[in-house]
Parts: sequence; structure tokens; C-alpha cells
Amino acid sequence: MTEEERRDKYERAKQRVADLKKFYTEVISYVAFIVMLGGLNYYLNEWRYMWFLWAAFGWGIGLVFRAYKIYVKSSFFGRDWEERKIREYLDKDDKNE
Repeated sequence: MTEEERRDKYERAKQRVADLKKFYTEVISYVAFIVMLGGLNYYLNEWRYMWFLWAAFGWGIGLVFRAYKIYVKSSFFGRDWEERKIREYLDKDDKNE
């Protein structure tokens, strides 16, 4: 592995950790804010109409898409997948020559 590849791999790992940190911060904010809205909802009308669930649902959809981007998409068609496919095709070409 060359120095450039090692540096590139490090930068990708660093970016992934930053994305995960941002996601976890968003989840904590989501939970805290929805709990506060739930408390306010209970204080104002004692669960007669649970309007805070609309906020929980809307923001939750955003979190689901963010989680998909971080956990699922990066593993299927991420940078590592691209590099593996490129190496696979190069190896095939080398064998055919």
C-alpha cells in the first residue's frame, strides 16, 4: 500500500467518524427535543391530542434517511466498493492478456 493510498484511506475513515459523530448528536437532540415537546403537550392538554407525534414523525423520517446514508449506502456502493470493482476489472484484464 502506497503512502497516498494510506493517506486517502485515513481521510475516508476520518470523514466517516465525523459523519457518525454528527448523526449521534442529531439522535440525542431528537430524543431530548421530542421528550420536551411531549412534556409540553401533556402539560397543555393531557394527551387529548398528541400533536408532538407529528414533529417526532417528521424529524424521525429525516433521521432514518441519514442513518441509511451512513450505514447502508456507504457499505453497498461506497468508495470501498468502487475501488474493489476497479481492482476486480483490472485483475480480469491482466489475466486475459
